[in-house]
Formats: sequence, C-alpha cells, structure tokens
Amino acid sequence: MLTKQTEPRAVELEPNDNISFPIGTALVVKDYFRKLKLSTIFNKFKRKGNDLSLLIQSMVTYRLTENQSVTQASDWINRKEVLETFKLNEFEQRTLYRVLEILGMNREEIMLCIQDRLFETYQFEHTNINMDWTSLILFGDKCPIGKRGYSRDHRPDKKQITLGVSELANPINVPIGMTVREGNINDQVHFTDTYDQVKNRLKPGSILVFDQGANRKLNIDRIEYDRLKYVTARQINMSDEKKWIRKFDKKKTELVDERYGVYGLKNMFPSRINYLFYSEKLYHDQIESKLRKVDKLFKEAEVIQASIDNDRRLPKRYRINNPLVDCEYTYQTKLSMMSEEEAKEVLRKASITGREGFFCLVSNMDLTLKEVLSLYRQKDSIEKLFNSLKNEIDIRPLRVWSEYSIYGALLIGFLSQLFMSLVRYEHAQLKHTSVKFIRVSLMNLTLTVEKENPGVRRHVFSNFDWISTLILCKNGAEA
Repeated sequence: MLTKQTEPRAVELEPNDNISFPIGTALVVKDYFRKLKLSTIFNKFKRKGNDLSLLIQSMVTYRLTENQSVTQASDWINRKEVLETFKLNEFEQRTLYRVLEILGMNREEIMLCIQDRLFETYQFEHTNINMDWTSLILFGDKCPIGKRGYSRDHRPDKKQITLGVSELANPINVPIGMTVREGNINDQVHFTDTYDQVKNRLKPGSILVFDQGANRKLNIDRIEYDRLKYVTARQINMSDEKKWIRKFDKKKTELVDERYGVYGLKNMFPSRINYLFYSEKLYHDQIESKLRKVDKLFKEAEVIQASIDNDRRLPKRYRINNPLVDCEYTYQTKLSMMSEEEAKEVLRKASITGREGFFCLVSNMDLTLKEVLSLYRQKDSIEKLFNSLKNEIDIRPLRVWSEYSIYGALLIGFLSQLFMSLVRYEHAQLKHTSVKFIRVSLMNLTLTVEKENPGVRRHVFSNFDWISTLILCKNGAEA
C-alpha cells in the first residue's frame, strides 16, 4: 500500500569552508575614522608593530559588537577574517593592554585632537553645551583613582571613579568631551576639569546647562568671566519658602506647561534671575514617593516594636554587623502610645515639608519662563547619553586595571558613543532611535565569504534592513 508523505524530509547538510562575519559595525567605524582623519592622531604614539589606529578601530568595533573582556577582544580580533578586514597582523593579547595604556597616557592630547577634527569636519549649528557627571564602579582595589563616594550605580560597597561628559545641546547631541576623576570628587569640583576641556570650543554667548550639583559661586564666576551664559538649578532655601512658597498663588503666576500643570514666577537680581516653578505632576510624584517612605518607616517601627515586646534580638538589618565593634542597643518606639493612623500622621509631618512640587532655575539671561524651562529640560539628553554609555555601549564593568588602562578603556567607550551619536546627527530619521537598535542593525549586516574553488572567494553581504541601508549605502562606507 502506498502512503503519502505529509512531512518534509530532514535537510541534509554538507559542510563547507564558507565564513560569515558581522561587517556593518566595522564599516561604520572605518568610515568615521576616515571622515575625521583619526589615524593621524593615533599613529604618532606608536611606531613599531601593528598600526595603532587599526588596533583602535578593531577595539571600537568589538566594543560595539561582542563587548566582553580584553582577553576575548584579542581572540575575536585575531580571527583571520577580522584581521583581513582591518589589515592587521596576528598579535598577542598583551598588545591590546598596551594600546589602552598608550591611550590613557595621552588622553588629554587625544581628546583635544578629536575636538579639532569634529569642528573641522562639521559645521555645527551652535556651541551650546550640556554638562553632567556620573560614577562608575570598579571591581578591585588596585587602581589609585578608585575611591568610595556617592554611587549613582547604587553600589556603595565598591570603589568607583567619577565621569564627566560634555555634549553639544539639542538638536546636535554629540559628545565633545570626557573627564575622569577620583570616585570621591563631587560635581562642584569636577566641574572645573570638564569645563576647562571644552571652554575654548565655545563661542561668546554660548549657553551652558548643568544641574544643581555643580552650582557654586566659583563655577558661575568662571562662566561669566568667559562671557558665556548659563542655566542651572539651585536648592530651595528658607528665604524662598518665606517669600514665595508660602504665598504661592496659581492665579498670580504664569501657566508654563498645561500638560504637567507647571506654573512659574520670575525674580530679578542684578547679576542673575531666579525662575521659581511649581509642577502639579512633580508634586503628586513627590507626595506618592514620601507616602511610600512613610509606610516603609512604619513597618520598620513595627518590626522593632515586636522585637521589644517579645524580648528578642533586633533583626540583623538594624544592627551593626562588625565583629570588631561592640554595641549595646536601646530602642524605644512610640507605637505603644498611639494608634496606627496617629503614628503615620507623625511620619507624614516629618517627611512632607511643603516644598513638594517646587523647583528653582537660575540664569544670567533674561528669558521667558517657557524658554528657560525648555533649555533645562533638554539637559535630559545627557542623561540618555549616560544610559547609552552604561547600558548600550556597555563601558561597565571596569575591572582591576592600571590607572592609564582605565582611561584608555573609557576613551574606547567614548569613541564608540561618539560614532553612534554622529550617526544619529547625520540621519534625521535616526534622531530618536536607540543606540541599541542601531547596534543590532549593524551587527546583523553580515559578510559571507564563499570559497567556491581553491583560491577563489566570493563576498556576499546579507541581512540589510532600513537602518543599515540608510547608514551605509547613503554614506558609501568603504570596506
């Protein structure tokens, strides 16, 4: 009896010598090295062995693709097809560590030269800049600039470094500077390094936007001495509370943003203008946050009271857990003397100050309330840049390296972010596209080397999508 086949037969595979290689990222990196003439910057620092510029191109490409350790970077780059792409000879792993050392030792000159190339190549619309600072944790104790400080990565148990970045403001959003300092340096002090690195690139009247962490008189005086403008924030103080907040009346203010319910007032001084704002959305967000804190504090008090009532040891999270420290605890809560609602009311009064929803911006420019608020809000682009550096370019984690190697590794990360930012600057369609999606698109673009006959190879590009087509085909990037 004949039977009808209802399932396809298994595919029979025949091994071959064809090679597939993600080529899109390499093409973009090589294109920007050519466009910005970066090879002339790097090659003067290394005379022997493999071309330093080509090694850096391969490391930036690796950063934007696999992005693991330096050891794995060496293995990845030393593959025959990668070496051929970058015209490199096979090298040892320690070569890449030496590259990072060279970059770190010459980082200041390199950064100035990169700025030269950027401003020579592009006719940027303005030189207004956003500045901000963050921290990066270090794994290990050997690097001398690793210090304990306020951790934006929420790892107070680790040493860290602080990172400052300057970017040309909207609509450009291209980073032009990066500074590195010890992990315990605050923003007010770090401001000097970050500002000095870029101030000579700024035209008179350019606007600097930064947050209140870097706002101090010395920094403001330097900006004004250089004939520049600024917008920053400052902390609400008692004078504001007495003169503005307690007398704040929406009817006597200007509605600045109807969507978020933002109202504002201006207060003129001889050398500055204070812009006081009240945001209904910010008010509700801050109140909700503080009410969550009230619940958390109440539950902690209940746990402590239960320990007292049952004559038990205090839970470990409320004790000092150090064998070298002797400590006797005496706790007394107020829960036994009041109801739950009364206890929470005490916590609410302690947590809610009456300043919720209010914030103050400061500038040496006489702007409308909408203008100054818009300028400050655009600073969010540098927060997104930090997110890209940390989570999409993946400059973390920083392992136990020498000080110069850390500088070098961060410079590789800076170049990676710079190229991605330039892609978005040059292509309006990608302005709001995440770096992650651009990376994936370029990684998916594959070069297949087909070995048909001995000594005969055919190169086939595959997996184009609209992003890689836009970037590479329009630019005419060279392989």
